[in-house]
Order: sequence, then structure tokens, then C-alpha cells
Amino acid sequence: MHTFAVARAVHGIEPLVAAEIIRLNIGAVLELRHREVWFEPRRDPRALRLADDVLLVAAVVDGVGRQRAALDRLARAAASIGGPALAHEVSASFVGRRNYTRFDVEDAVGSRLGGPYHSRRDGGRPPEGLASWRVTIEGERAVIARRLADRPLHRRPYKTGALPGTLHPPLAAAMAELARLDGARTVLDPCCGAGTTLIEAAHLAPHVRLIGLDHSPRAVATASLNAGTAGRSEPAWIRADAGRIPLPGASVDRVLVNPPWDRQVPPAGLLAADPGLLWREVRRVLTPGGLAVALVHGELPRGFAVRRVVEVSLSGRHPVIAVLRRPASRG
Repeated sequence: MHTFAVARAVHGIEPLVAAEIIRLNIGAVLELRHREVWFEPRRDPRALRLADDVLLVAAVVDGVGRQRAALDRLARAAASIGGPALAHEVSASFVGRRNYTRFDVEDAVGSRLGGPYHSRRDGGRPPEGLASWRVTIEGERAVIARRLADRPLHRRPYKTGALPGTLHPPLAAAMAELARLDGARTVLDPCCGAGTTLIEAAHLAPHVRLIGLDHSPRAVATASLNAGTAGRSEPAWIRADAGRIPLPGASVDRVLVNPPWDRQVPPAGLLAADPGLLWREVRRVLTPGGLAVALVHGELPRGFAVRRVVEVSLSGRHPVIAVLRRPASRG
């Protein structure tokens, strides 16, 4: 019998996760679903950086409808899994309306897996160190799977310092992947925040020169702390205004940027008066033909050739990852 695994992902980047599984020879991709990539693992999948989490499938349950009778079907499937009776917790999610809640699903499965079960109902917070199970339901198919690692893969150990609006690490890794860093020499993030984007870029392309700028001294300090925790002497972190980037024209091969959206993080410095300055400066410092990969909410910036757009779901919003090329001509 084959062992199947599920890589959970930000909705919109499932094809990128599948490509990473293939590129790293981690396994054979079987199916792409909502926020999931099913695959048959050949190697330890915990090396994935674009996935939020990786779980081994213990049961696939078909015929899981919208009525509460589905809970009995899930409970029976959980009871048939077997294995050591470990203390455990369960998290569940489903697509569409149903006559039961995620907590009903969690309790139906968790109470039948064997071993002490810690429920999340009524605000319960399971203690650390438990075996972690996940139930996902899409259509009439449910998957019951157990997490491989001690924590979800998106919880990077280097993230010891955080800031409001800090970028989700697998999304940052996806941006770095889309930037095609193999041919790059210098990569800039002009709004570096906690440093996530460039730290993820360093994992993908340790040979490149990395420069992170931010208007906030706290952000620069936090980025430096996180990079040190990750064991990275690069990037170089500099306090600077993204509306006046302190670099010569045509000096950067790639730009990775998550601009302030004026939600958790408002524009500061020169961008507070004119947010468009960011894109004019990005275009100026990019080499002709260079790429900028940006997380954009709203209209795409002008003055670039759009190479690719990937719509994602993030905190209830739907920004896009835009791959933008500076035209080869200077006109």
C-alpha cells in the first residue's frame, strides 16, 4: 500500500508547491486541491518551504455530506486508523456551508483516535508537544492526516522577532521562487519589515547579494535579529526611505517587495505623501530586463511589463503576486 502525503498551502500557490515537490525530488504529485497538494513522498518532505504544512494521510473518507450524519462517518474512520494511543489535538476546516461546525468535526475525530484528546471547543488551547491531526473536507471527500513535524512548516524557527503586517514565510518563499534568482547577483527589498522575504531568498539562492531597506529602525533591528537566528550573515540591513532608495540606477537584478498596504502598516516617509514613488524608484534601480516580484493589493504599477500574476488568499483578502519586468529599453 502506498503512503500519501498532503502539503497544505496558501490558496493560489498550490501549483508552485507542486513544482517545488518535483524540483526537490521529494515525491510524485498526484492531485491539486483547494489549499492542498497530494503527493506520494520519496524523501522527507519537511524540506519544503512553500508549503504551510505537510501531513501523512491516515484515512480518506468519501460520502461526507452536509448533514450531521457525516460526523458519524468521520468518527468511524478515525476509530479504524489504529496506531499508538498518544495525546493529541485535531484541527479541521471545510469548504462550503454544512450543518455542523469545525469543532464538531474535530471532536468527532479526536474522540475516536485513541489516547487523550484535547479539544479546541469553547476556546480550548491544546498544550505543546501533542500529536497533531488535521481534517479537511472538500466536496464529499474528507482527509484525516497527521502532521509530520513538531510544528507547522510555516512557523519558521528564525522568526524570533515579529512586526505588524509581517509576511507569511511560505508566501515570501513563493515570491523568491518566482523571481528566478539563479541568474541574479543583487536582490533588493526596499520595504523589508521583519526580513522574511530576503531570508527566504537566501535559502533559495545563497550566492546572491541581498540588501534590505526600511524606514523604521525597529524593522531594521528585527530583520537583523531574524537573519542572525537563521544563521545568515547576509542580507545587509539599512535604514532608508523606499521613496529615495540609496542605490545607483540599474544596480539591482531583482526586487522583492511587500509594500505597505495602509492596513496593518501605513506608508511612512516619502511614501506617505506619494506611494507611487516606490515604483518609480524600483524601476530606476532595476537593471534593464530585471524583475520585480511584488505582493500587490489593487492596481498593478505602471512602467513594467507584466510577466505573471498569481492571485492568492491572505487574511481574508485577495492580493496578487505580480512578476514585473523592467523594459530593456530606457524609454
